[in-house]
Amino acid sequence: MNESEARREGGLPGAGGGRAADAVADALRQRIQANDLAPGAWLREARLCAEFGVGRSIARRALRILGEDGLVEIEENRGARVSATTAEEVFDLYEVRAALYGLAARFACLRMSDRAIGQMIDDIDRLLDAAAAGAPAEQIIEASEAIFGAMAGHASADAQRMIASIRRKTRFHFSYAALALAAHGGGGPYDHWRQIRAALPRRDAAAASEGARNILYFMQGEVARIMLAHRRQPQPMQRTAAPAR
Repeated sequence: MNESEARREGGLPGAGGGRAADAVADALRQRIQANDLAPGAWLREARLCAEFGVGRSIARRALRILGEDGLVEIEENRGARVSATTAEEVFDLYEVRAALYGLAARFACLRMSDRAIGQMIDDIDRLLDAAAAGAPAEQIIEASEAIFGAMAGHASADAQRMIASIRRKTRFHFSYAALALAAHGGGGPYDHWRQIRAALPRRDAAAASEGARNILYFMQGEVARIMLAHRRQPQPMQRTAAPAR
């Protein structure tokens, strides 16, 4: 297979179709988040194939990935178009996410080894230090998601699948979360992180779960508020690129 054929089938030689689809999806995701692709814009398979040098199966897979993330709506016999996410949908997603993250924190508190708890406390300390030093909001979000990811690793397989699904669906809104954190500086959700930090060595599952839920409730309110303000603006607000997941 030559290079041209490899591109049509899913990327350069040695690159699998799944990785090629992920790459196309990531490129489109960044454009959607930057408002280069506005809500309602159609994403045609033929155009994606020509632009990215991939086959139709790769283009379809990339669009399915974006559909699972809630970034596009796929209509039978018509194609895919960029979704117009509402503040109400975001509010509901964060409500579910708060419940699942609270569950993850509870199980982590009960099931982690003493060594793992010590490592997580160190990670939280680094997050709090970074916030106090004025680190970029995107860095704080990356650190917090890594901690919650470690917590989720102690939940059941079913709970882990649900957490992974809701994280995919809210990935689009990380740019709004970054704006919320940047606006609050040293305030925001950090008292809730301190609550989790204090609960871990005591293995106080109820307090750890409450802290995790309250972090998400804070983000829920702030993201919804920013989206509502965006809706009232005459010009679209530029979104910053979200962390890749």
